[in-house]
Amino acid sequence: MNRTGISAKRWLGPFTAFEWMIALRYMLPNRKKMFASVITIISFIGILIGVWALIVVMSVMNGFRTELLNKILGINGHLVMQMIDGTFDDYESFISRLDSIPGIKFILPIVEGQALAQGNVGGGMGVLVRGLREQDLQKMITIKNNIKQGTLTGFDKSDGVAIGSGIASQLGLVIGSKIRIISPDGDVTPFGVNPRMKTYEVVAIYEIGMYEYDASIIFMPLKETQLFFNQEDKMQSLEIFLDNPDEVDSMCSHLEEASDRQIYMVDWRKRYQSFFSALQVERNVMFLILSLIMLVAALNIISGLVILVKDKGHDIAILRTMGARRSSIMFIFIMTGVVIGVSGTFFGVLLGIITCLNIEKIQSFISWISGVDIFNRELYLLSQLPSRIDISQVILVVMLALLLSFLATLIPAWHASQLDPVQALRYK
Repeated sequence: MNRTGISAKRWLGPFTAFEWMIALRYMLPNRKKMFASVITIISFIGILIGVWALIVVMSVMNGFRTELLNKILGINGHLVMQMIDGTFDDYESFISRLDSIPGIKFILPIVEGQALAQGNVGGGMGVLVRGLREQDLQKMITIKNNIKQGTLTGFDKSDGVAIGSGIASQLGLVIGSKIRIISPDGDVTPFGVNPRMKTYEVVAIYEIGMYEYDASIIFMPLKETQLFFNQEDKMQSLEIFLDNPDEVDSMCSHLEEASDRQIYMVDWRKRYQSFFSALQVERNVMFLILSLIMLVAALNIISGLVILVKDKGHDIAILRTMGARRSSIMFIFIMTGVVIGVSGTFFGVLLGIITCLNIEKIQSFISWISGVDIFNRELYLLSQLPSRIDISQVILVVMLALLLSFLATLIPAWHASQLDPVQALRYK
């Protein structure tokens, strides 16, 4: 080999700064080859949008699941226990025995029933009346920490009720207002069943941020609820809250052993299985659909590199005659495509994180500009658009984008490395 070839090898060496310089130069816009430059820009934008959309959508789906799970389990027991052949007549002693089991946070005796509520405005609305003792209501942090008006102090003796902000808004109620509650299960008379009706004072208004609960649940003192639904000294069910909601399987066996009667138990996973399964399926489908954006962007990278190889055939031939190896030529075109993918991925992640951290402000701004409520509280159950960034999912999106970008460069780069310098120079 002549001295030129030897110096060229040292100069072009394995993956040197020279190869990086050539790769970066090929990515710069070229007025003579605007079509290839446009494809490069489209590829960059496609990767950016794909990564950005995936991070935002996955974060919002994670936020939905986390917020709904926290709010649902904050107001409903992790386990619901009921008697198979009756009601809990000795519920206080029974609860004391179960409380000694490790892993149980607290147990709430509950009486509940459907009713119709009427206020100062509107014709009325269907509600779920739940009877709880004040000491038990104070244990529910989700309710206790979200009292917007009034207080729960003296709840048992107040002869009043605590209502959600949705109920207060629809019925025009404030603290001190009177709410009329009507139950279809009333007194039996010779003329049939008369609905039971009673008026209560609103002593507290809560807002947990889940519209379905804020607009449907009324908390009433336990003794009063028993009288209202003709359940004197009886208990329909016990709601059990655990230290770890995921340990329901092991806790069920312990509770069955500690009980001296036939009981039926259902955990939160079974009660809301269809709901959370639907969220999981929706998240997976959205991931697959949005991944197609990055796949299209990767195909654009292939198109751009194919055009670039044809355009730079003469340059490749000169480099080969100077002693550049096939691996060096392949590396140049691989890095040309990879840099597009890396830069698009970086700015997509940056834009996605910024969007997730300000998702509620962006949603409010879009709603204000368009004049359309794009996040209906009644439809989506929550009062605001949630977002929760999962680092593992962000890493997965980044790896997927980089992998597609790398794979898209292999065929054009291999084709460039196999180019015959003699033929390329002859037909230039």
